[in-house]
Amino acid sequence: MEAGEILANLHPLEKKALPNLADGITLSELAVKSGLQEVEAMRALQWLSNKGVLEIKDETTNLIALDENGKRYVKEGLPERRFLSAIKEKELPVEEIMKKGHIEREELNIALGTLKGKAAIMVMKKDNSLIIKITDNGKKLLEKESLEEQFLRNNFPIDAIRLKDEEKFAFEQLIRRKNIIKKQEIKTKRVKLTEVGKKLSKTKVETEDSIDRLTPQMLKSGSWKKKTFRKYDVGINVPALNAGKRHPYSDFLHQIREKLSELGFVEMTGPIIELEFWNFDALFQPQNHPARSWSDTYTIREPKYGKLPEKKIVDAVKGAHEQGGNTGSKGWRYEWNPKIAMQLMPRAHDTAISPRYLAREIDIPGKYYSLVRCYRPDVIDATHGVEFNQLGGFVVGEGLNFRHLLGILKEFAIEVTNVNDVKFLPVYYPFTEPSCQISVKHPTKGWMEIAGAGVFRPEMTEPLGIKEPVIAWGFGIDRLAMTKLGIEDIRDLFSQDIDYLRKSKEYIR
Repeated sequence: MEAGEILANLHPLEKKALPNLADGITLSELAVKSGLQEVEAMRALQWLSNKGVLEIKDETTNLIALDENGKRYVKEGLPERRFLSAIKEKELPVEEIMKKGHIEREELNIALGTLKGKAAIMVMKKDNSLIIKITDNGKKLLEKESLEEQFLRNNFPIDAIRLKDEEKFAFEQLIRRKNIIKKQEIKTKRVKLTEVGKKLSKTKVETEDSIDRLTPQMLKSGSWKKKTFRKYDVGINVPALNAGKRHPYSDFLHQIREKLSELGFVEMTGPIIELEFWNFDALFQPQNHPARSWSDTYTIREPKYGKLPEKKIVDAVKGAHEQGGNTGSKGWRYEWNPKIAMQLMPRAHDTAISPRYLAREIDIPGKYYSLVRCYRPDVIDATHGVEFNQLGGFVVGEGLNFRHLLGILKEFAIEVTNVNDVKFLPVYYPFTEPSCQISVKHPTKGWMEIAGAGVFRPEMTEPLGIKEPVIAWGFGIDRLAMTKLGIEDIRDLFSQDIDYLRKSKEYIR
């Protein structure tokens, strides 16, 4: 930007600051010279920096100042000098030395330690009392100032970087002691003028000719026609505004809920601590299934058991497990144990909520979903966690089949993740038949499983009072979010990195 153009764009604060600028001037000095408040002077410097007039340099200075005890010792002397002065004429017990030298109890140990280290005193024990005697070396110390005493006579505050070797030694000794000296870090903003800035600082700045606001009075009187308005550079860089916003993953989940609600789905909720009955048994998963072992699920130590639902449902589920109930199936052919079904556990998958709702009086046809936290032992890595979110759901109604399910899954995966590569693989689940796994292609991770789905088996739905077909699914919503938000590691979904959160883009449907 040329000098003339810069002058035409100056804000009133810049006009006050500019004539007072000099190479190396600090923010505080500029505020005093220009009559501006420091915050106004800072604002003017930032704007002038954006215009290429100057650079703002941050300097850090470590200043050493006297602390509370240091100020006192400048007047009274260090405890070790007062200690030596008290025994200059004769040896004395410690209590008398403290009284004569005005030495406090907390100062005594440091004085004794310092003087013994310098061979300035002899410590003797008489009649259960400590008697202290000055040595010849101690008398010599009384005749001259120590390095520490010389250091305390400085004109404080002083710059730590300017200390000489002897002063550095004294500083290191005193900083270890309580409240004698303190180190303060002072940050200073200093101006460095550019070539354009050096030229402009010598230019006379007009302060009356232009205005920067159009008032109602000017519009009424028409006086604005005779005014010169300050120009504005709308392309200039301005500080970033870090406004409040949702965490990107929280926003993603919020939008998913909103999308499903718009499609007519009803949200399902359920307890985090669940009965094995709802988590496994009501899903027609046998009690000897490997997924129910300690290595694949968590259990609750205390209380260990909960209360089963009404007897009618329990008996129907028991019958389905043992001999297939009224479904025509032969069941799993084992003796079902209600004690196992009563065990409590953290919910292992979202599908634990589905049988709870199917056992109620739900709308048929109907569409239901759940977006809940689940817990399962696993090795934590870029795509796995022991605590995760799942998006489950089902649709119930006459005439539904597996092809309807595949169509829903594909459309949902494409719309949510913005990927086009989707594939289905056959898979086995105890509670669905047929069953499938859906995978999408992550930009860097390759093919990634995101959901399991299928048609609920009659052995599961009929004991709960449902005769119509039910198509169901469970999405690993965390992995969907990874693809949508361009995240490489699933743990970053829960990031508290402020810089990442500020730069993250809002999830847009």
